Amino acid sequence: MKSFIQVSTTTETKEEAQKIAHYLVEQKLAACVQIIGPAESIYTWKNETETSFEWLCLIKTREDFFDKVQTAIKKLHSYETPEIIAIPIKRGSAQYLQWIEDSLI
Repeated sequence: MKSFIQVSTTTETKEEAQKIAHYLVEQKLAACVQIIGPAESIYTWKNETETSFEWLCLIKTREDFFDKVQTAIKKLHSYETPEIIAIPIKRGSAQYLQWIEDSLI
């Protein structure tokens, strides 16, 4: 069976999150992108503590698609250094994982 991952990224606006989500799903690089927010983020950027409200994208895809997903996010994202991290999906229902597989190119 193929390896699946959940990639996350955050955006400044809901519209940017939707743009990324639509692109990934329409290009069949992701089976699903959930957009959650706004979420309060507190982080260090350029030696300053920052607080902002962001939109979280949870992207369901295959591990071997990570590089293509990362490239697409970087192309569409407004941040200088966007969050792009992947977490392995260790287990899932067979039907759901098959749906992910069937939704991708």
